[in-house]
Amino acid sequence: MPKVILSLDGGGIRGAAISQFLAQVEDELVERHGKKLRDCVDFYAGTSTGSIIALALATTDMTMAEINSLYDHDSAQAIFKDNRGWFEVDGINAPKYEASGKTQTLETHFRHARLADVPPNKDVLVVAYGVENRMPVVLKSTKSEHRELFSSDAADASSAAPTYFPTRNAVIGGKEQWLVDGGVTANNPTLCAIAEVRRKWGTPLADIKVLSIGTGHRTRKINGPESKKWGAIQWMTQGHILDVLSDERVVAYQAITLANTGNYIRVNAELRRQPGLPHPPSDEMDDISAGNIDKLKALGRFWFNAYGEATLALLTGEPLLHSLDGINPDTGAPEPYPPQF
Repeated sequence: MPKVILSLDGGGIRGAAISQFLAQVEDELVERHGKKLRDCVDFYAGTSTGSIIALALATTDMTMAEINSLYDHDSAQAIFKDNRGWFEVDGINAPKYEASGKTQTLETHFRHARLADVPPNKDVLVVAYGVENRMPVVLKSTKSEHRELFSSDAADASSAAPTYFPTRNAVIGGKEQWLVDGGVTANNPTLCAIAEVRRKWGTPLADIKVLSIGTGHRTRKINGPESKKWGAIQWMTQGHILDVLSDERVVAYQAITLANTGNYIRVNAELRRQPGLPHPPSDEMDDISAGNIDKLKALGRFWFNAYGEATLALLTGEPLLHSLDGINPDTGAPEPYPPQF
């Protein structure tokens, strides 16, 4: 039996584009097919901001509209709560934001949901990184020692981006672990999800369908000649090293190549002006200005215009002639895969 994966990348506040896109997908599913997004997905995967959306869908009864509201201006201000410690240069010798705002917001919305609350015959995973053991930590409902984890704690750990938020502790299998954002190792969790679907259900690749959603590609050029002189501080402040290390395009290439033609959609675009997107959002992970959040929601609407029909077809089992890759900025349309010449 075919299995449908929903895989969501990290990217901070840029997750607003994902939530807007999925809210519109759900609206159309309800109107045309009488189905919710949850009815069409078998396996959820998320990293960082993507883990928040994935766990909300998998383990709570929040609607996509309610999840989308987590990415409005007021919620963003609560999550990105400035660290105001004395003698601290935010993001340099201390995290830029306090933990309390994000933790409290997640606990308020997720309440007592646990990974074990995923419905029967469905599962979820989110990616974090254990700093003490220097190992990726994939928190998943398919593993017995993870099932009693609160969803809010799992999302909090997966989104604890180094330099932005403090490291997050969690007790897993009776042992305390210190975790940071999974984007440092798998900002795009699609291959983790494919591997887990194969492991749990033995589903052939030909029967795995994937809706993989990014948070936009940064296009600002890094000054190559200047970078020769940089040390740690310059790579953090000018080179945005965390974004370099969390680039997801290798995984996106591997996934679209592995998937059968017509079984894969990669929703993503460069964060620059292009047909259909005259006012692109900022590429910063933490630009929570009202104007930029509006632009991120506009990016989600742009994606729905570009991918909406194909996404509805994939989710409802209708055949697609081609897989779809990211949007070509020259045309404003998704690139078909295999490429058409």
